[in-house]
Amino acid sequence: MRLIYTIGIFFYRGAIAIAALFQKKAVMWQRGRRGEFARLEAAFAGQPRPVWIHSASLGEYEQARPLIERIKKENPGTKVLATFFSPSGYEVRKNDSLPDFVFYLPMDFPRHARRFLDIVNPKAAVFVKYEYWYNYLHELSLRNIPFYHICAIFRPSQYLFRPVGRWFVRQLRHSSGFFVQNEESAQLLKSVGIPQCAVCGDTRFDRVYAIASQPYTIDFVEQFKQEGKLVVAGSTWEPDERLLATLLSHLPGYKLVVAPHELERTGETMRLFSGFKVVRHSEMEGKNLAEYEVLVLDTIGLLSKVYKYSTLSYVGGAFKTGLHNILEAAVFGVPLFFGPKYRKFNEAVELVRRKGAFAITSAEEMERIVQGFDNNASEYDKTCTICRQYVEANIGACDKIFNHIKKSIQ
Repeated sequence: MRLIYTIGIFFYRGAIAIAALFQKKAVMWQRGRRGEFARLEAAFAGQPRPVWIHSASLGEYEQARPLIERIKKENPGTKVLATFFSPSGYEVRKNDSLPDFVFYLPMDFPRHARRFLDIVNPKAAVFVKYEYWYNYLHELSLRNIPFYHICAIFRPSQYLFRPVGRWFVRQLRHSSGFFVQNEESAQLLKSVGIPQCAVCGDTRFDRVYAIASQPYTIDFVEQFKQEGKLVVAGSTWEPDERLLATLLSHLPGYKLVVAPHELERTGETMRLFSGFKVVRHSEMEGKNLAEYEVLVLDTIGLLSKVYKYSTLSYVGGAFKTGLHNILEAAVFGVPLFFGPKYRKFNEAVELVRRKGAFAITSAEEMERIVQGFDNNASEYDKTCTICRQYVEANIGACDKIFNHIKKSIQ
């Protein structure tokens, strides 16, 4: 089965090569890995053994970040290597000053895993959420290097809990520890012979709570919002934006800040909101922002703080690829909205169940809920409290994880 898996990785690399003929992201994926082993050798020559933390993309890195901060704080001399699978993580964080080294993860071929570990020789490895690369895990276990999985979450339908996944589960049994988000995940692991698991929650709660606790103002958002009501929509795609454009036309008194998930889509976003007075963040200099109805954030790094100003928040992706990060908005205690594809995300399921968040399928459905809030301030306040208390009740995952792994990283 390991051979079949590795052949699958080979064909996956071939598919990326084909996609690179017409997709910018695939081009970045390929170019970023060229000459990488030479760069790794130069970076790690004479360096002490680092702690290696791997994230698929930017969202998973946000889960890793509180742990990296804690490692650096408690062990100032420890080096941290952060690796990414996706360009959407690497390209944004390649110059991040928090980790000491930032690289793409070389493809999961046996020879790559051996060479990577020969060069880096980490004290311990940490994989975030869904990242299970067989050849790397196999080589780590052969070398008796501790490896952990944090913020993991499992569902009965996943291949690991079917006959086809049993061969992979045998490798996962060598893990030094799984730190999972909920009790269901822990029970699933135990059912396949992986008892070394603990329910620690999701470190994103720690991350978003730390951001929200910092005092700050964003002048341009205050100038734009004035005394009115504001919908902040983050990580949106075309279906989300079409819904929001319809919604906004039926909600007098509301303005919209929208941050498309991919900056390359900014032009399309501007066209979708062309029926309103719309301005880009990059072109707002010298403009009277109070006159505009829609502000498009064509920049990276501001969204998590802009949510502070929202009356309502909308998080994109749940009509398309899957829901994006809702905790950045929930921490500020406002009602949350998103599309119907959310059930793989524990925090979304929990907030929908608690009625702090609403999965909607149309602008009309969202409009009815919003108008209900406008007509009933106490119901609005109750929903805000649900979101805020949910986040506050779930902080502390980073402390639990660090206390488990600290002996491995000293």
